[in-house]
Amino acid sequence: MTEGAGERPARVVVADDQTVVREGIVMLLGLLPGIEVVGAAGDGDEAVRLVAELAPDVVLMDLRMPRCDGVEATRRIRAEHPGTQVVVLTTYADDDSLFPALRAGARGYLTKDAGGDEIVRAVQSVLCGDAGLSPSIQRRLLERLSDPGPQPAPAAVPEAPDGLTTRETEVLLLIAEGLSNQEIARRLHVSTATVKTHINNLFAKTGLKDRAQAVRYAYAKGLARPPAG
Repeated sequence: MTEGAGERPARVVVADDQTVVREGIVMLLGLLPGIEVVGAAGDGDEAVRLVAELAPDVVLMDLRMPRCDGVEATRRIRAEHPGTQVVVLTTYADDDSLFPALRAGARGYLTKDAGGDEIVRAVQSVLCGDAGLSPSIQRRLLERLSDPGPQPAPAAVPEAPDGLTTRETEVLLLIAEGLSNQEIARRLHVSTATVKTHINNLFAKTGLKDRAQAVRYAYAKGLARPPAG
């Protein structure tokens, strides 16, 4: 995709809640051939609104954002505006970040150490109908597909109230067990940042303010049983 070939540049929206990071990405993209930044969003809700307003070709989407995270924003954009592709641009490359984003409809996935050329290639790839994955992400997917390892039977998770996802319900149950964020991260094999995101999301959905309220909520909803005695 080069302007010299008579093709218009890809119209891109950048979504990242950190102002310095967002402005840095916008500045970098402004120097790259074949890309025109048409908008910048500070959270997922704003990203969805800008897509509806501007109809960009691609959204470069962060995952960890307040109000509406990148996975939910990706799901909404792909459902409501299928002409816009999503390339995740995030700090995180763990399975609990990667696979939900891809399932939500992201066609590309880069980490924030990606260079300008890599971003251009990813944007071009998704606009051509291909996947725009960084080499490290491709390796991770191949390793996961070729050698998934022993898969223990998942523990039954009660039906989630208030729109909680299965993972958010798992985190809630572990809070009710008295586990810290670090202990929950080890139990679920994810980062503590991922755990904090799940907690923020479940608090927002349920109106809870702290962990004590979360424990009482789990008991009240029948998700967990108070200790005997």
